[in-house]
Amino acid sequence: MDRLRQRADFLAVADGVRANSPAFVVQRRERPDQGPIRVGFTVTKKNGTATERNRIRRRLRELVKRLDPLSMRPHSDYVMVGRRDALSRDFSTMLADLQATLRRLDRPRAKPQPRKPSGADRRNAPAPDAQSRKPD
Repeated sequence: MDRLRQRADFLAVADGVRANSPAFVVQRRERPDQGPIRVGFTVTKKNGTATERNRIRRRLRELVKRLDPLSMRPHSDYVMVGRRDALSRDFSTMLADLQATLRRLDRPRAKPQPRKPSGADRRNAPAPDAQSRKPD
């Protein structure tokens, strides 16, 4: 397994599928090349001081080291986004959470629903019956 280090790679994985856990979020994106599995780790500043963020990142890295590599899809990139609960959550529980999260990522997905227009889109769109209105 290799590490993700480039910002562009992290952004590309952010567009893929994701699954949540109390201690982290896992994002996955399949690549068209035949390269190895790559994993990236990130923790935002809202999760604490630099010392706490580094501790969360170290725990996430150790989880991936102890994980069976067969549970991850080949030719894929993964990003683990750490949460504050990763500091206090039991390590064996986090490992079970990671395994369950990876299984959820592998489930077949239904087709995505069409996006609902945001408030700005609705204000700028013509009224549905604008042509049928009679001028006053």
